[in-house]
Amino acid sequence: MFRQNKRRLAARRNNDLSFEDSNTSIKLENGITGFTSNGSLSLDEQKLYSNISKTKLNFYELPPQGEITLEEFETWAIDRLKILQEIQSSISRNKSVKEIATIIKPQLQKLLPSTLASFSNANDSFLEKKKDYYSHYILRLCFCRTKELRESFIRSETLLFKIRFNMLTAVDQTKFVQSLNLPLLQFISDEEKNQLSQQLYQTASPLLQFQLNLTDEQQRKAYFARERYIKLPFENVIELVGNRQVFINNGYAYLPQFQQLNLLASEFSNNISNSLIKTFQYMPRLNEDDRLLPILTHLSSGYTVTDFDQNNGQYGENSDNEINAESVWSPEIMKHYPLSVKHLMEGLKLNHHLRYNGRQQLSLFLKGIGLTADESLKFFAKAFTDGGHMTTEKFNKEYRYNFRHNYGLEGNRINYKPWDCRTILSKPRPGRGDYHGCPFRDFSSEKMTSELQKMNLTPAQIGSVLDSCNKGEYTTANTKVFEFTHDFNGNDPEINDQTLIAHPNLYFERSRQLEKKKIEIEEKIKGTVVN
Repeated sequence: MFRQNKRRLAARRNNDLSFEDSNTSIKLENGITGFTSNGSLSLDEQKLYSNISKTKLNFYELPPQGEITLEEFETWAIDRLKILQEIQSSISRNKSVKEIATIIKPQLQKLLPSTLASFSNANDSFLEKKKDYYSHYILRLCFCRTKELRESFIRSETLLFKIRFNMLTAVDQTKFVQSLNLPLLQFISDEEKNQLSQQLYQTASPLLQFQLNLTDEQQRKAYFARERYIKLPFENVIELVGNRQVFINNGYAYLPQFQQLNLLASEFSNNISNSLIKTFQYMPRLNEDDRLLPILTHLSSGYTVTDFDQNNGQYGENSDNEINAESVWSPEIMKHYPLSVKHLMEGLKLNHHLRYNGRQQLSLFLKGIGLTADESLKFFAKAFTDGGHMTTEKFNKEYRYNFRHNYGLEGNRINYKPWDCRTILSKPRPGRGDYHGCPFRDFSSEKMTSELQKMNLTPAQIGSVLDSCNKGEYTTANTKVFEFTHDFNGNDPEINDQTLIAHPNLYFERSRQLEKKKIEIEEKIKGTVVN
């Protein structure tokens, strides 16, 4: 124990942390990066990352090099984790690959633009490639610990790989494939193709029609004449064999080039799977440092990353005083509340009181949608004293300080932010007489079914939400309810670039945005008809 503490102190004194193995080699210097003051990379790093990332996509086969700060370590990992969580949520909501690609493309542009962007500054390009590379390896450290985490990481990363590959131009795709030097990517000769042309075309024709939308027979034949084929053992594309999408001859599958992504994705997935096992074996080496482990545990704990920086913690603006002590009870505003807030409002209306966690959850939510401190006091004072359940003097004596404290007007003057789903789930489960918490976790199946029926969800939709609840995917269940009740598929980039709803205030703001957009469209239609 003493020696371990001495090693920790020595590491802190030197401000240096390093850990490496054949699959993971990361060196961190706190406060010192591989960049000059203007953010450019050193010459050695430029050469290294130019060699690793000659293309816009890679298999992450070589460990990253160079130096980053602990802040970069965490922020880069979080940026990538946002994308992977969006993918995982979309998979749980039965989105197609095409729909998922549409959803995450704006996030890729913002968080991991190395695949999409054309950089005028070479240093910016290197920086983005380094961020992409490091963030992947950091998340390997986070998600190598259990079988469930590994499977989730592999599934999300493989789908991200497919989406990014399809976003490349044909030239970049060819350049990437050639850089891999995979032994399985061997094309057959023209003579062999001519010998099997009839069988190959019969197999490929339906795929060309439905996957590439080549409805004309002559178009399909012309495309087939130009297409190259890869010959490989059939077990390497067993999924395509099961779906009868490849021709089999003497134990070999003949894969058209336009389907090579399936092979690449399989290789990518296998590489990550093997690397995660090896990374897990080296994890005990990190136990001696208490700076990285909290970050890694935090990232891999299953929490959902939420962005809540707008307007100093408020999602919605209230410049026209639309949100006030009276309007928060109105149907026009309440229809935008998530189920958790509706439950709190019902409890407040029924009992003219909420216990501490309920008051905190509701008060901070209302603060987030734009309710001012004065209006908040009016709202809760009226709700608590209506019907003679409490005197104004008692409210002022026992509760006024609490609500002012939430707005940073008392005590340490901290500007508290509204609770996100992770914070809500971390609080104690509600007992009898409590109304705080997450309904998707705390409601029984019967009660949840009843609430969803009030929202006019179909039996199939209710079953889908309950399935997510039973799996513990509470934010996914919340997102499904939003999509079902708003007829929203998440493909509207003007609304938001994040479709996973992991914050009650995001639910409220997204709902209002959709309503405003719907009104704008209706007004435009009316104007067009009048003209």
